[in-house]
Amino acid sequence: MQRLYDFLRRHPMWVDSFWAVFLLGISVVGGTANQEATGTDLPVVVIPVTLLLCLVIALRRRMPEKMLLLAVGVGVAQLALDMAVVPADFALLVISYTVASNGTRWASRLALTAGLFAAPLSQLRWPDQNTSGAGHVAIVVFQMVPFALAWVLGDSLRTRRAYFAQLEERAARLEKEREAQAKVAVAAERARIARELHDVVAHNVSVMVVQADGAAYVLDSAPDQAKKALETISGTGRQALAEMRRLLGVLRTGEHQESGEYVPQPDVEQLDDLVEQCRSSGLPVDFKIEGTPRPLPSGVELTAYRIVQEALTNTRKHGGPNTGASVRLVYFDDGLGLLVEDDGKGAPHELYEEGGADGRGHGLIGMRERVGMVGGTLDAGPRPGGGFRISALLPLKPTH
Repeated sequence: MQRLYDFLRRHPMWVDSFWAVFLLGISVVGGTANQEATGTDLPVVVIPVTLLLCLVIALRRRMPEKMLLLAVGVGVAQLALDMAVVPADFALLVISYTVASNGTRWASRLALTAGLFAAPLSQLRWPDQNTSGAGHVAIVVFQMVPFALAWVLGDSLRTRRAYFAQLEERAARLEKEREAQAKVAVAAERARIARELHDVVAHNVSVMVVQADGAAYVLDSAPDQAKKALETISGTGRQALAEMRRLLGVLRTGEHQESGEYVPQPDVEQLDDLVEQCRSSGLPVDFKIEGTPRPLPSGVELTAYRIVQEALTNTRKHGGPNTGASVRLVYFDDGLGLLVEDDGKGAPHELYEEGGADGRGHGLIGMRERVGMVGGTLDAGPRPGGGFRISALLPLKPTH
């Protein structure tokens, strides 16, 4: 049974053709009965009119507008040829419903107008001599109701389909928006992880390389200094591994864990340790704090730490020998200022240009991204008189 139902849904014209044949059979039976009752032959025009109205039923869903015009034309022909109502005129009701539900707007309005005028025109053309004026009015109203109901039913179905189509379109749009938001979130998370990995690896590996070079240089002449350099390499490596474990822990669990083997994110208070680490690697750093220190949002804390870390790493990479650096941390009423300067030869132009070049300058790109995420501003470039300068202003909101 279900297969038959599915087949009929896929082939609606077969269903309409069946009802067209059924209506034709009723018309033939009705015409034969009327001929035997009256003893008169049916007008010749009855046959083509009946066939055309049955054709309207058969093709109503394939070409509703054309079938409506055909039905209206057949109705006008019945009026002109003085052909009274026949059973096949039921097709006028069916096509009115079909056009109201599936046809264009002009066809829907035409179907409603033709349906409402059909009953009064029928009464004017073939009046019943035994019926009073009030009776004629009642008959007209009674005959208009089916046409109005057919049209209203079809128009309601059209409205319902449009409503469901709108819901489906909205659901599809929301699904696309969710997918787009998910892609943006994934891209943002990848960028965040890339920034963290770059900051952790670049800084600590830079320290380890400098210390390893120094240890190799003084290994024979100053074993104690070489031993101290190796200890620094060991400590820096452990710190790098600890931060890598923290990042991997966040990736595995989806949340920050501050217990066990994972360590908290670095903050402003750890800048002293960072500066000491740089000093021990052979980079003189002058570190000063101005203003009154106070609690900072965690995002600002991490951003400030990473900016200083990346700036000092770039100084070691590009500053050259005998380079010194200075770090200023300034607490304003509504912001936190950072100024990192060095007196080295400075970084190549393409590295501090916005966006870098040829895939380089990732550290400064990461700085700009971090500062942008907290709503701050960053300026990076050569310092007057030589060297390099990085300044940032981070908006500050007290934490409660």
